[in-house]
Amino acid sequence: MRAAVMRDSKIVVDDISAPTPGSGEVLVKTLACGICGSDLHTLIHGHQMVEMSRDNDGLFDMDLSRDVVMGHEFCAEILDYGPDTTGKLAVGTRVCAMPVLMRGGKMATAGYSNDVPGGFGEQMVLLESMMLPVTNGVSTELAALTEPMSVGYHTVEMARLQKDEVPLVIGCGPVGLAVITALKLKGVGPIIAADFSPARRKLAEQVGADVVVDPGINSPYETWTDLARADKTDGRDNPFDSGPKTRPGVYFECVGVPGVIDQLIAGAPRGGRIVVVGLCMEQDQFMPYRAITKELNIQFVLAYTGEEFASTLHNISEGLVNVEPMITGKVGLDGVADAFNDLGDPEKHAKILVEPWR
Repeated sequence: MRAAVMRDSKIVVDDISAPTPGSGEVLVKTLACGICGSDLHTLIHGHQMVEMSRDNDGLFDMDLSRDVVMGHEFCAEILDYGPDTTGKLAVGTRVCAMPVLMRGGKMATAGYSNDVPGGFGEQMVLLESMMLPVTNGVSTELAALTEPMSVGYHTVEMARLQKDEVPLVIGCGPVGLAVITALKLKGVGPIIAADFSPARRKLAEQVGADVVVDPGINSPYETWTDLARADKTDGRDNPFDSGPKTRPGVYFECVGVPGVIDQLIAGAPRGGRIVVVGLCMEQDQFMPYRAITKELNIQFVLAYTGEEFASTLHNISEGLVNVEPMITGKVGLDGVADAFNDLGDPEKHAKILVEPWR
């Protein structure tokens, strides 16, 4: 089969062996697969990610001297069933699935494995127990957004929001946009979003942000304070808090660049919470004194649960979230390398889908 392969830190198109489904696995045709920020990071920081993963979670268990077919944000079509499967869904059914398989008693992540190719190839294998049918006639393109939107859904779930809290989203790339859609679904607000990119601020408005801020002109933290001012207090004022009285705040770090966490700590209100989902691949530092004196909580999050993945596909299928504006381009396999470069310009793209059959 043809695939866009990561080889020697480059993306090349080549013919490789098609995968064979093992026990409990299903052979599928890739219909659409999004390019994730993690894919961009892997091309640049792959060796560092593998090294850290081996010491921690095992998500990126790859030998980078061998080929890797990336791609974990996909919608696919069932072609054939492997051994020890039920065949519950008919051949030809469109499906989404968490990109996780079990091989030799160990977890393998589709798209971050030498032996389990991802969606930048014409065919994949999926674990039957992970597959969910695409329903309600929802388009393949929107269904392919299930995985990245699940990250935003999980992030907001981990924030454990209360109705009176005012959220601020820093960074309106695909992760920030996914967080905004999940916040909109929760019914909290006003949702404030900040990004230097005019194109991304426009997308933030389209998917549900109530107020967008250009940090080059206005401080997102001052904007948040103005919009979150509280006319009354709850009678439990802390004598160490000399700032303006505001509703509780939850700040979402969706950038993943060194220094941003420290900026959020400096801008956060007393008793506020910071949820970090931006994947920073460099050493970072912040001033603990600021966080201590404000009694801040900092939560780091990753990925999603199976229930959250299923809920996200349901929300997309039922039209409960507006995700279509996020799709800004489509390419075949021959366009993947250029798409990786294009995604570095926030004015050009948010989410590019790979369609290997093109």
